[in-house]
Amino acid sequence: MTPGQKFRAALAAEKPLQLAGTINAYAALLAERAGFRALYVSGAGVANHSYGLPDTGQTELADVLIDVRRITRRVGLPLLVDIDTGWDDPATAVREMAAAGAAAVHLEDQVPAKLCGHLPGKHLVPTAEMVARVQSAVSGKPGRDFVVMARTDAAANEGVPAAIARAQAYVAAGADMIFAEALPRLDDYRAFAAAVPVPVLANLTEFGQTPYFTLADLRAAGIALALYPLSASRAAAAASREVYQAIHQDGSQKSVVAKMQTRADLYDTLGYTPPQ
Repeated sequence: MTPGQKFRAALAAEKPLQLAGTINAYAALLAERAGFRALYVSGAGVANHSYGLPDTGQTELADVLIDVRRITRRVGLPLLVDIDTGWDDPATAVREMAAAGAAAVHLEDQVPAKLCGHLPGKHLVPTAEMVARVQSAVSGKPGRDFVVMARTDAAANEGVPAAIARAQAYVAAGADMIFAEALPRLDDYRAFAAAVPVPVLANLTEFGQTPYFTLADLRAAGIALALYPLSASRAAAAASREVYQAIHQDGSQKSVVAKMQTRADLYDTLGYTPPQ
């Protein structure tokens, strides 16, 4: 079974399909053990955690490929990858991602100097330019099962009806699925799902424009995929800061050892049995 086939099978098996954001191979192992059927690599995750940069379009295709290869070589779950605006050549980006083991990608309709989808001040390219991006990405697919998802950030600037019109144009250009970004109301997702003839993804990132809808909410609205792009990495970052502060202030890690993963659990997660 190809990665794309695995992704589509997971989508058929779970309604909505939950996608766990993973910033590295170890996080992917943890998500797999938790029972997720599919994984996600966030462009913001790569920029923030691999390079210490904000999500403003400063990372390139090669930067994302490093993390994708590390994850797919270790974990067999299908992986959806954020390829931002497709960089200079969406077709090449798709071919490289597929060769790295990805099952799916999404690209967006912002200008190349992009912003996080839940921040104000986003600027979008014209619909025709995004259609060309989608067509280019589709031309790079290694086979029909590989998934090209088109993300639209238009709801914040142009309104939901305009965003739906864009999504319909992207589907007509060959997009297999739609990523409806930063919608504030469940009715907005319901409208997308009713108007777009392909699976629609809801991004449930924290501290953004979209409330923390439940799976039951999204299922009732007709949403096919629920994405949690950085939930675990945000929690890990907060815990790491607490540990660093405790060690620095106390001169010992004793007060925070109980918060740490044990060596035995680490080895169990890795499937490693140390020599006796």
